[in-house]
Amino acid sequence: MTEFYTLKRIDNSRLVRPTAPHQWRDVLRAMALASVLAAGGLTYTWQHFQCIELRYEIEEMKASHSQARELNQQLKLETAALRSPGRIDAIARRQLGLTAPAPGQVAPALVPGDAMLAHVRAGQGTQPR
Repeated sequence: MTEFYTLKRIDNSRLVRPTAPHQWRDVLRAMALASVLAAGGLTYTWQHFQCIELRYEIEEMKASHSQARELNQQLKLETAALRSPGRIDAIARRQLGLTAPAPGQVAPALVPGDAMLAHVRAGQGTQPR
């Protein structure tokens, strides 16, 4: 028995596959859901990295604050040392050539009779420098 094979060319280029209208709705719904989930994930990720960045800034500010406190303490100590009466007296005697006043050199200040003296109440006003 002899078999023959024929080759028949079929042209399907003009055929259009029918699509159901509900399929497009399902695809659009799935894309919308995926978009919402992606936006939520991106928002969460952005907030997470912002939180990490703010933590680093807080740590830097804490470090600079502690350095500023140390510098302030050093400056207070230096100010106290520079204002010490013994240091001022030594500079006045050595560099400026000042001496203690003689008994007759100091004259009391004349105060008019209607003058009033101001006094500071405890807890008010500024602290003396």
